[in-house]
Amino acid sequence: MVKAVFIQSSHSGYDDQPGKAYHFPKKHYLSRVEQTVGDWVVFYEGRRGGGKGYHSVQRVLQVQDDPKDPAMAYALLDTGSELSFENFVPRWVEGQGPYETGLPRSRGSNTSAVRLISDADFARIITAGLAARGEPNAIPRTGDFTAEPGFAEAQAPFEPQDQPREMLLSQRAFRDRSFARQVKHAYGGRCSMSGLELRNGGGRPEVEAAHIVPVSERGPDTVRNGLALSGTVHWMFDRGLLSISDDNEVLVAKKAVDEATLNRLLLPDRRLIEPVNPAFKPHRSYLRWHRENVFKG
Repeated sequence: MVKAVFIQSSHSGYDDQPGKAYHFPKKHYLSRVEQTVGDWVVFYEGRRGGGKGYHSVQRVLQVQDDPKDPAMAYALLDTGSELSFENFVPRWVEGQGPYETGLPRSRGSNTSAVRLISDADFARIITAGLAARGEPNAIPRTGDFTAEPGFAEAQAPFEPQDQPREMLLSQRAFRDRSFARQVKHAYGGRCSMSGLELRNGGGRPEVEAAHIVPVSERGPDTVRNGLALSGTVHWMFDRGLLSISDDNEVLVAKKAVDEATLNRLLLPDRRLIEPVNPAFKPHRSYLRWHRENVFKG
């Protein structure tokens, strides 16, 4: 097993299915991708693909031929293992060079869609991508704010840490904390359905991070699978009393909640407040899953 960087672009002609499958030409990349089966890969988007840089990490399950094109194949991904980064990481840092050892500034291996990387390079990218932000929205509602070892509030140094990154990536407690910080940051600490932005004396937001597709159903720990919700609204969303349409209308299960209560809990227009950054908006496929599998409408 070997770790790698997979390059994605929203403008490519490949049949990539983010979070589910990575599409690639067998002639150039099959032997490399096969080495990643069972291991973790980092996803990268350049300027043409959205400009995120290194932006998420996920485990590869298997390689499968494309039934429609014998020259192509898919790397099938473990949907529940996906974790978005708290910080978009650039490929190159001025004065320090690339995160991938030996990667040229342009051309050569820089243009390769699949690049195998060392454990040390993987650790550097993960450490930078998952460094916790030192801001109020990243602070939990209760208790002291303490980052995981190697994931300090300030940007972490380049040296690989002693603890393997893949061990942290597999820990539910770490993933939950990172997911919560990312969702609260994306929504500015405000409930996306009620508009409430309540904070305690230390600036900690009352809002909670809700999975749209829950972890129990292999939902990913990515901002696009998350909503910032106040405690009561979160409870109602998880139990299918509320959901979201494709055009951001807040849906209410019939005869589940009286109108007076809804008027106190939801915004007057009953529409979802989206993150300012469009890269963080809820993905329609996750919202559709919630409507079809959880919503009691």
